[in-house]
Amino acid sequence: MQYYLDWLYFQIDPFLIYFYRITGVPLVDYFIGTFNLAMICVVVGELSISLAIRLNKRYLDAMAEEITEKERLSFAAYQAGKKTEYQALNKDATDVWGKHFFTMAAYSAGLFWPLPFALGWMQTRFADVTFDLVFPLNRLFVDGVGYTFTFIPLYILGRIVFKYLRPRLPYFRGVQQMLDTPKKTAPAQ
Repeated sequence: MQYYLDWLYFQIDPFLIYFYRITGVPLVDYFIGTFNLAMICVVVGELSISLAIRLNKRYLDAMAEEITEKERLSFAAYQAGKKTEYQALNKDATDVWGKHFFTMAAYSAGLFWPLPFALGWMQTRFADVTFDLVFPLNRLFVDGVGYTFTFIPLYILGRIVFKYLRPRLPYFRGVQQMLDTPKKTAPAQ
């Protein structure tokens, strides 16, 4: 496995290191390069989760419809005073809702899969680089901090920036519209 990772890092190194050599000022280049790497991670994670949701859209829509139908039937049973039927339908709706929730949570975890690869590549380039911190953080991190300490805030910043860019990016605009538009269901009878 390590052989394949080393090969992958060797292949992507010329592309990634370009972002670390833009201005010629090492500290500025480091932050520009790390922010670009973080943005690549954000885009790749968003792309992979959007593809997974697109591939499973029919299944997710079916679960959402089942939740809506069970809730509707449960409410009707409650209004009719059928306590046992209401409790059974409410339990079914809650079970389907939980299944849908954890399915979406699993998809959300897919946003982060590029991070270990990015940090692995950074390890090959910046393992010996440390940053001294100012007071009071220098009391906690006496020997300074490494690349992970800078990468994580830049990744969070990248997620925030992408949130505002998404509606303007062609592919992701369509994905956002797909997620925002609820599937139309037949009216209740």
